[in-house]
Amino acid sequence: MRSTEVATGTGLATAVRRLATAGGAGVVVGLVALAGLTLDGTLRAATETTFAVGALLLGFGVLGWSGSVMAGRGIENMQRYMDTGSDWTETDSRRAMARISGFGVGVMLAGSLATVLL
Repeated sequence: MRSTEVATGTGLATAVRRLATAGGAGVVVGLVALAGLTLDGTLRAATETTFAVGALLLGFGVLGWSGSVMAGRGIENMQRYMDTGSDWTETDSRRAMARISGFGVGVMLAGSLATVLL
């Protein structure tokens, strides 16, 4: 493979698709959470709580992603040295953390949309 070619499944379109699907799921879960929280209290409290949970997920995802970038190769080398047989890779960890971040953004978007529209 030439250096200008991109391996299948690693392009920008794939990354955007992963974030979009996680964000869409986050919006759906956020709207369900808003409906459930509104039954117990006010809409304002429900949107604030939903947005805060989404922000927490976004923060966790960004922190985990940066940790994967910083320590990923070291962990991979340690696992190879110790012969753990684990399938954990830096790439898989970054993808998982990006999905968590996208999900958090979706939950935050649901909270924001509910505040504006309702």
